[in-house]
Amino acid sequence: MFSQLVEFIRAKYETKEFIPLHAPVFNGREEEYVVDTIRSTFVSSVGAYVDRFESDMAKYTGAEKATAVVNGTAALHTALILAGVQQNDLVLTQSLTFVATCNAIRYCGAEPVFLDVDLDTMGLSPLATSQWLADNAHLDSDGTCRLKGSHQAIRACLPMHTFGHPVKLDELIEVCKQWNIHLIEDAAESLGSLYKSKHTGTFGLLGTLSFNGNKVMTTGGGGMVLSNAELGFKAKHLTTTAKRAHPYEFFHDEVAFNYRMPNLNAALGCAQLEMLNTFVQAKRKLAQQYKSFLQHSELKFFQEPNDCKSNYWLNAVICEDRAQRDALLKATNECGVMTRPIWTLMNKLPMYQTCRSDGLNNANWLEARVVNLPSSVIQELA
Repeated sequence: MFSQLVEFIRAKYETKEFIPLHAPVFNGREEEYVVDTIRSTFVSSVGAYVDRFESDMAKYTGAEKATAVVNGTAALHTALILAGVQQNDLVLTQSLTFVATCNAIRYCGAEPVFLDVDLDTMGLSPLATSQWLADNAHLDSDGTCRLKGSHQAIRACLPMHTFGHPVKLDELIEVCKQWNIHLIEDAAESLGSLYKSKHTGTFGLLGTLSFNGNKVMTTGGGGMVLSNAELGFKAKHLTTTAKRAHPYEFFHDEVAFNYRMPNLNAALGCAQLEMLNTFVQAKRKLAQQYKSFLQHSELKFFQEPNDCKSNYWLNAVICEDRAQRDALLKATNECGVMTRPIWTLMNKLPMYQTCRSDGLNNANWLEARVVNLPSSVIQELA
């Protein structure tokens, strides 16, 4: 079966050379825009392409405001600060995620609480979140959600849309409303994904995107904070060293961050965004071809959840057990076809082993079985 899968993937990408997991595609106006930026000399954090990229991304996602930053981690850090996350607060999130999600929580001096995921989304489970809060939290007299005993504030809930598949947002929103917790979406992997016809990253108080080189579209390095207009204004101020506007004076009114995206990266982003619908269309077609090829195999292809339109950033299969997972990884990588396991659970990493968590039954089950397959855009499928 594994050799047949390798042959199938090689036929799709029409090469006998090494096949990466996800490579960028530059077939639009990228070179034109980047050269234009170089010639303008505005290659740093001030320039027309930064403003354009923010405006275009807000329009694409339906957010009131989009604020461009240097990477997705900076976007997460900024969003958490804007949501009021402080030293010793708790933030509910999933253990099955990329490390940037919980690193950003730590940057605020807060502590992640790792809760289980749903098997049909691989994202934070509303049921697990609700159950943990019922067992461990209470609302104080001013309506702040606090941990029983220590009275630490539980300030935010940070789900991640795993591999571009949206979590159960309606249910999670209700849980957050019940407990007065801010919802912040880590939509780093889900640009182009819709939940009930609305773009991910626009349901919570804030959302974040990533444009790393391995994402659906890239700016080389970059990220975005999605928000309402008021928080968007604050996000821009906070990520530009809190400098007050003035023709020549330098005055900064709070401790802030130098997180603004350079104009050079934004130029690349503007060109990539023009191609994004084409990229997503091609990726969804590839996903359907994987699904058809694997339908009678021992490997279960992971499909988009109900009421969702996923970008299928990274296609995934679920193996029967860890032994089959390891055999698949070995066979494909030895043949020059890159596959990878899902992330090691965050609660198993040395710096997060002491954090609170629930049973994480589904997360542990998925960690032992999930493998990502090559998912780069095939232009002929667009």
